Formats: sequence, C-alpha cells, structure tokens
Amino acid sequence: MPDHTPEAVSAEMRHAKLRAATEHTTVGQVVTTDDGRVTIDCACGMVLSNGPTWSLDEHIRLHRAEARFLALAAVAPTGIPRLVDWPLR
Repeated sequence: MPDHTPEAVSAEMRHAKLRAATEHTTVGQVVTTDDGRVTIDCACGMVLSNGPTWSLDEHIRLHRAEARFLALAAVAPTGIPRLVDWPLR
C-alpha cells in the first residue's frame, strides 16, 4: 500500500531555497577599491563588500542567509509559527 503521508518540507519550499541559492551567488572576481575595501558582485546585482567591522565573507554569508530567509518565508505554509512578523513591513 503506498504511503500518502505528505512530506514535511514541501516542494515549493525546496524550490524557493534552490532559487535563493542560484540567484545569490557571487560573480566575477574580488576587487580592491581605492579606499582599501574589497568587493564582489552578486548575481542579484548587489555589490558585497567588507566594512569597518565586518569582513567580505561575513557580508556574503549574511546576504545569502537573508535571501534564503526571504525566499522561504514567502512560500511558507499559512499559519506556520514564525519568529519574525510576516509579511515584513
């Protein structure tokens, strides 16, 4: 007898996570600016950089995490408990 139990993670959420990962990859090479910052472009069009208290790596990690959160939150099932009010204001 086939198991008709729904999957805990929907295909829509898996696809959202995959889209976020592919739409927010770094492209090109790291560039050092005249003021000493290092930058790299994201496929989404944003330029990621280091700053006075964060590294380029930290900015890349935060950017990808935010993109994944926004993508998953947008397709999450209605009524699912959240840490953050949704939709964002």
